Amino acid sequence: MEIWRTIKKSIPAVNSAGYPFIGSALVIAIVAGLISSFLFWALLGLTIWLVIFFRDPERVPPDGEGLVLSPADGRIEPVTQAVPPAELEMGTVPMTRVSVFLSIFDCHVNRTPVSGKVNRIAYKPGKFVNADLNKSSEENERNSLLVDAGGQDVGVVQIAGLIARRIVCWTNEGVVLKAGDRIGMIRFGSRLDVYLPAGAEVVCKPGQRAIAGETVIARLGTAIARAPVEPGVGTTTPPAV
Repeated sequence: MEIWRTIKKSIPAVNSAGYPFIGSALVIAIVAGLISSFLFWALLGLTIWLVIFFRDPERVPPDGEGLVLSPADGRIEPVTQAVPPAELEMGTVPMTRVSVFLSIFDCHVNRTPVSGKVNRIAYKPGKFVNADLNKSSEENERNSLLVDAGGQDVGVVQIAGLIARRIVCWTNEGVVLKAGDRIGMIRFGSRLDVYLPAGAEVVCKPGQRAIAGETVIARLGTAIARAPVEPGVGTTTPPAV
């Protein structure tokens, strides 16, 4: 029993949003197996990949004031200066932007990089060019969140990619979140941009692998009080989609 509990703890849970995909793939694999063993094994492989894709491991955010955490698992892209999405109403002055590119093998559960109140959520339809390209930040379908981190605005943008065709957001305007809380998911392969306020110090490097909710990507420029978080207000357990 102890060995079983150890094994169970080492295997990440599957997010409920993946149940319909995994269940459908498994049923199709079984039916296809009546026709061809090759189709069965190929579709069973797809089912296993879906289980891996929709994994949702628990994360432990580090302690510290003014920390900005990675909102996603993936590769840190070159840091740039860019104007935030107009729908966030953060102004037209370029801000420091840290981007994380997710491959189809990364965990796709997105998390808020800072503690604070979600003041705005804005969805914008768009294209589906490769999310590894900088122009995807301006041209692709996206969902943007503006988080008030104790008086400093931080923008978080979920961006669809070449394969991703569905952006899911699990939080709402007015909700108070803790750094590392789940905020959504993008299916399948995507990019997340974080727009930092003036004075923030980037502490990650391009090419670095980031872990959502744990890897520190920046520090806010001034000492700020941690945003008040009401017990149970943060969206930590997403609904089935």
